[in-house]
Amino acid sequence: MSSSMVRRLPSLSSLRAFEAAARHGSFKRAASELAVTPTAVSHQIRALEAHVGFSLFERRTRQVILTEPGAKLYPVLRDGFDAFAETIERLTGRRSRAQVTISATIAFTACWLVPRVAAFRALHPDIDLQLQASDEVVNMEEAGVDIAIRYGSGPYPGFAVTPLFADRFAPVFNPMLKLAGVEDLSRWPLIDFQWKRRSPDNPTWSRWFAEAGLDEPAEPAQLRFSDESHAIQAAVAGQGIALASLALVQDDLAAGHLIQPFGPAISGFRHHLLRRETQAGPAVTAVAQWLQSEAEVTARPFSVSARRKALAGPSSI
Repeated sequence: MSSSMVRRLPSLSSLRAFEAAARHGSFKRAASELAVTPTAVSHQIRALEAHVGFSLFERRTRQVILTEPGAKLYPVLRDGFDAFAETIERLTGRRSRAQVTISATIAFTACWLVPRVAAFRALHPDIDLQLQASDEVVNMEEAGVDIAIRYGSGPYPGFAVTPLFADRFAPVFNPMLKLAGVEDLSRWPLIDFQWKRRSPDNPTWSRWFAEAGLDEPAEPAQLRFSDESHAIQAAVAGQGIALASLALVQDDLAAGHLIQPFGPAISGFRHHLLRRETQAGPAVTAVAQWLQSEAEVTARPFSVSARRKALAGPSSI
């Protein structure tokens, strides 16, 4: 381009609004990033569309989809803004920290994710994790969620889905209860929790007794919770016997807080890792790969002795 040629470019604010909206697939999330209102983002993009003379987005009820011209413009702007940021960071010596938000159930967050956060930070000290724990299915786009761990049979249309591990449930309890076998189950309360969705495939005590070939007690003593993690905590505290996810109590079994001396272990559902199809980035990719590697460890045949060594860390010489 000749140095005398005048660049006829739209405003920088309209280009930034377009790039953010295209990256998030949402005017609302773009507005949150840019600290403006969604209306302001919409006005900026309409001004940009008027400047170029064609539509950049298809407006839908809860999302916006790039048109063909918009899809061609987006990577040019994305790469350009990334190059600006990298050069400025290099020149100033500043480096922005990446943040990745993970949504999961309360129990999965408390029992599986939280114990692994320290290991993740050791591997990726430049990435901050934000954990959103909820048993309600959140709208990933509206909630600003990068990765969701969903538990069920699927399918999950509109997302990039990676199966993690299938779950199994079995009776677990504090060893101080001293249960010799299934015949002693009536001596202590059966700890239960409420499943959010009713399904005959839910791993319940009724199903466990059926698969064990045993008669379910007519009126067993019960201790019921609305949340699975509270049921596990009650079992650790010696308040009864919980039919618990073996994946979520792996560390408690390894540490000796709980034991699982008899079965059967009945099948649960599968955990899945979900990402929005339009979203990509090195930080999200790194977190997804880490979650998959941790899930592979969880899926291996459980060994209490091996897990105890992993919890203890490397031995000193």
